[in-house]
Amino acid sequence: MSEISAEQVAHLANLARIALTEEEIGHLTTELGQIMQAVEKVSEVATPEVSPTSHPIPLHNPLREDVPSDVLSLEQVLSGAPEHDGTRFVVTAILGEEQ
Repeated sequence: MSEISAEQVAHLANLARIALTEEEIGHLTTELGQIMQAVEKVSEVATPEVSPTSHPIPLHNPLREDVPSDVLSLEQVLSGAPEHDGTRFVVTAILGEEQ
């Protein structure tokens, strides 16, 4: 990889429609150069024998499988409700509006 120049930073800022001062361009040129050097070091270490990973240890899904099971009947569900209309729960309006 090559070093990034101030002209390239200014060009990228222009493409992104970001107004940068000369001082900001200089600062970003240095920072982006350091980032590119770090990426270059990682690229040197990466070999075809090493598979890409996103985590250092294997992950597992802690959730159980979604398996259908027995469900309650409408009568069983409504039997525990303080108030119902035969098919639905009856609750007070929370927004102060009657529907």
